[in-house]
Amino acid sequence: MGAKSSEARLEEEGLNTELYARLHVSPSASAEEIRKAFLYWSAVAHPDKHLDPQLKDAATENFRQIVEAYDILTDPDKRQIYDIYGMEGLSSGLEVGPHLKKAEEIKEELEKLKRRKEHEKVLAQSPASVRLFATLSLPEYLAGGSIMNRMQMYSGVQSHLSKSNTLSISGNFAVSGNTGIGSANAVLTHRISSVTQVDFLATAGLRSVIGLQASRQLSSHSKATSGFTVSLRDGSINLSNAWTRQLSETSIGNIELVLGTESSISVEWKKKEEKTAAAGLLKLGTNSFGASANYTYHFSRRSHCRVAGNIGSTLDFEIGGGRKISDSSMVRVVYSIGIEGITWRFELHKGGQKLLIPVLLSHELNPFVATGALMIPSSLYFLVKKFILKPYYLRRERQKAIKEKEKCLDQIRKAREAAKKAQKLLENASNRKKNNEVEKDGLVITKAIYGNIQAAQGRDEHFEVNDDATSLVLDVTLPLNFLVTNSQLELHKGIKKSGLMGFCDPCPGEPKQLLVEYTFKGQNYKVLVDDYDLLRIPQSMHRI
Repeated sequence: MGAKSSEARLEEEGLNTELYARLHVSPSASAEEIRKAFLYWSAVAHPDKHLDPQLKDAATENFRQIVEAYDILTDPDKRQIYDIYGMEGLSSGLEVGPHLKKAEEIKEELEKLKRRKEHEKVLAQSPASVRLFATLSLPEYLAGGSIMNRMQMYSGVQSHLSKSNTLSISGNFAVSGNTGIGSANAVLTHRISSVTQVDFLATAGLRSVIGLQASRQLSSHSKATSGFTVSLRDGSINLSNAWTRQLSETSIGNIELVLGTESSISVEWKKKEEKTAAAGLLKLGTNSFGASANYTYHFSRRSHCRVAGNIGSTLDFEIGGGRKISDSSMVRVVYSIGIEGITWRFELHKGGQKLLIPVLLSHELNPFVATGALMIPSSLYFLVKKFILKPYYLRRERQKAIKEKEKCLDQIRKAREAAKKAQKLLENASNRKKNNEVEKDGLVITKAIYGNIQAAQGRDEHFEVNDDATSLVLDVTLPLNFLVTNSQLELHKGIKKSGLMGFCDPCPGEPKQLLVEYTFKGQNYKVLVDDYDLLRIPQSMHRI
């Protein structure tokens, strides 16, 4: 099996091996084997053994890495998390208790923590959410009236009062003609446990209510929410119950039942995949009936199109598309046709901020206006995209690629320097071992090269190794001679060799091999192994 497929297979299995490589033990090593390896390597890299300042600094860093590996691999719970999710799992705050032992449960719990941290990160980056609607009407403007017939603004902010309590405050204000309405909302969320939370809510304005809502994660696939609201105007009560179920890896279903002055039942379905997303909602109530659906297709990670329809108190169909103009910003244009007329809607999304400008083109469903309103912006968009946007993005992507390459080369340069310093720590002991093996005609590594050897050989027929950051290979002859014990050398199966002391990854993301040339009992040998494969020498099959 080739290097790329071997590495991909092990990565798919979720095996993390760098800590095992630091101690030069197998992923299946026992606690006693790990302890012995720690004692050996901590003695090799102990800072007190090196007087030279540069070597002392290198020894301190390698000693720190060895102690870190030992602390994690000798703790059964930490080792279990590391084997599945690596250092990311350990830094996420994931804990393994009596109720959490299976690999599937660990993965599920970590995914929840990652989603929670991503949500908190979004909130930290954009603590305030603002949505501004400015509705424009061309028919009224052409008739001599004002072009803007309605403006609405929503603003909300969320604050983490403590680890378990979050306060959300929002306000909504709308002006239409000479009249205006507004409301204010406050929600205090108290997290009782990792699966249960309670929301206390209050709304003041045209519709003033107070309420309480509790939600609980019943299982890894289902969630239940129950609550009630009391109107401060007439004392009426509305009860609500909702059940959410994970139907598959990509879809969820939701049922909500409301009892009271506004009784209703609604059924919702959502599905989200890599390139597509779809949703549907059916709602039946004492005062309303409605059904809606939408479908989104992503052409790339930056652009998408969307179609949607509504039937009920309103009847409309819309089609539109959007494009990301930065990592946190997106523009979207939507064409809508329905019983209220023909509308364009321009949207700008940036973090938690949204600016929406609906432009009413016609109150009547005129076929000429409908066709022109659909075709004109589409044609303009494709012209602007081809001659302005696409060339701009191509230039920007090239600039980003150059910066990323420079950043990657800087990281490789630092890794190579660290590997060379580690080799300096091993040099004296490695030379002594090599001389002992030479004296008894034992195992001597004459040449060892690690990296993308196949690509490096294609670049240079002479295959010379250098210390430049652009080089795809690294000379590891010295550390391999250090690992020889009693004329034998073994590199464990399943261990990514870049984690070994004196090694580094000279070409991140590319398949790697280890080429070893050695002598034993007066004979010459040569072997090439993939990054994760077992290496055990000497063997007669390697004889040249």
